[in-house]
Amino acid sequence: MTIIALDSSTEVCSAALLQDGDVVAERINMIGSNHAALLPTYVQDLQAEAASCSLTIGGVVLSEGPGSYTGLRIGASLAKGLCYGMDVPLYAVPTLAVIASAAINHCSPATDSNGAEVLICPMIDARRMEVYCALYDTELREVQPLQAMVIGEQSLAEALNSHVVVFCGNGAEKCKAVIGHPNARWIDGLVPTAAEAGRLVCTKQCDGARTVEGKEIAYFEPNYLKEFVAAPSHVKGLH
Repeated sequence: MTIIALDSSTEVCSAALLQDGDVVAERINMIGSNHAALLPTYVQDLQAEAASCSLTIGGVVLSEGPGSYTGLRIGASLAKGLCYGMDVPLYAVPTLAVIASAAINHCSPATDSNGAEVLICPMIDARRMEVYCALYDTELREVQPLQAMVIGEQSLAEALNSHVVVFCGNGAEKCKAVIGHPNARWIDGLVPTAAEAGRLVCTKQCDGARTVEGKEIAYFEPNYLKEFVAAPSHVKGLH
């Protein structure tokens, strides 16, 4: 199967063309917040790449959040438009599972050197000391479901007392100074990407992935987890 995958859930903006799980082409920007301008351009490039390789796109994969409200809206709108235009299904993948999969590929034995089982805790920054997080085992099975959590010294203590927990994602970095448990491990700089989301769909490895087809695509919404609250304008004269 040939798919286009999109991820605009964090500060990273990416798109990838995959054929049976192998990346044919990828576009990625690691910094900035110009997703609305970049992502359509990336998709046009990948569609041209698919045409040049005589590949017929059979689906669109979206990293569905949680994450940046604006980024998720941009990705979902583009994904839905592509699905309608090409008459193909939409495959939605939890962003935390995308990060956890990257962590497993990056590190990871099923047990630590002391014999303790390893769990993966991807975290997405939700401002201040709050994160969106979940726990996965090294087979990418969900152990603790997605939640919004305010991080303190005792956060995830039960899991840490019985497992080695590998923390990753852009929300994990701010937690290093707070979570001081000896079973805590950290992977810096790990981000969700469209290529990783696409691989999860092609290999059918992801618990929580969902397929949206036909008229149901019109009603699809990404997983914001929390309602969006607009901040007051700081522009003089706007209220």
